[in-house]
Amino acid sequence: MSHHLSGPDLRSPMDDARLDLTDLFAFTVPGERTVLIMNVNPIAPTGAAAFHPDAVYRINVDTDGDHRADVAFSCVFSPPTETEQTVTVYRATGEQARAHEAAGEPILTDVPVSFGTEPAVAESGPYLFFAGFRSDPFFADLDGIVNKFQWTGVDWGADKNVFGIVLEMPHAELGTAPEIGVWARVSLWQDGQLTSVDRGAHPSLTAYFNAEDVKEAYNAGEPADDWDTYREPWTAVLQHFGGYDRQAAEQALRTVLPDILRLDRGKPAAYPNGRTLTDDVTSARLAMLTAGKVPTDHIGPHTDLLPGFPYLGTPHTG
Repeated sequence: MSHHLSGPDLRSPMDDARLDLTDLFAFTVPGERTVLIMNVNPIAPTGAAAFHPDAVYRINVDTDGDHRADVAFSCVFSPPTETEQTVTVYRATGEQARAHEAAGEPILTDVPVSFGTEPAVAESGPYLFFAGFRSDPFFADLDGIVNKFQWTGVDWGADKNVFGIVLEMPHAELGTAPEIGVWARVSLWQDGQLTSVDRGAHPSLTAYFNAEDVKEAYNAGEPADDWDTYREPWTAVLQHFGGYDRQAAEQALRTVLPDILRLDRGKPAAYPNGRTLTDDVTSARLAMLTAGKVPTDHIGPHTDLLPGFPYLGTPHTG
């Protein structure tokens, strides 16, 4: 999967789907605006149909290429009732952006979460914001992948839902340079301590590259440490699956390590330059893993995406 079930043994982190980061998207729209989308809670609303009230949902942005956050948007949610939940969004910069806590200036306060089919969009200054229940844009023939590339033609994500967090803003809110780096993180307060339980940027990394006993450490880690920590074991994965030699494997890994999604906003977004909702990231990852021997899973993007904000499609019902 793209980043679904990113805890050990193909389970959600801490066995709680609300803490499970599924996908990250970063792209531009007309008017020199940047869109950042963080989806969580795979196969929603199975299990808890809300955001976790003790979690910090965070999108980090590196504006100077040093693999550390310079701007961060943190979402903190109220305890949900059966029909209502609210969210406050904080914008942090500098040193505050590098801590995992929700710090900085509140840019939206007590915004209602959307649980229905119509998205409730909030606007504050230069920002558009949405949080709530939407269809999952991820598409892949997962059964075909599990069955060693015996394709079924069935899109696993065709009827799935997620909870999405969507931010849109002028480019200038993320610095003057055209290139930014983006990654998402979910952290949980427990016994007075905040623990990072999931993080990621590039699609389908931890599922393919990380052994089960290192997934929790990966989810707690910092992208700035990724190259030194994961270059060796991930090189071995590419040598095993794709027949890479060492030099070719390391060159391929430079696209995804550190695990930061780079977006040059002066160029059209298309993975790995950012990621749009229709980019075929499953095929891109299969081609990488197999050195081009398996170029695609033959599944196309979803057709229920909205042409405007919040871009994610209407959730499936029934």
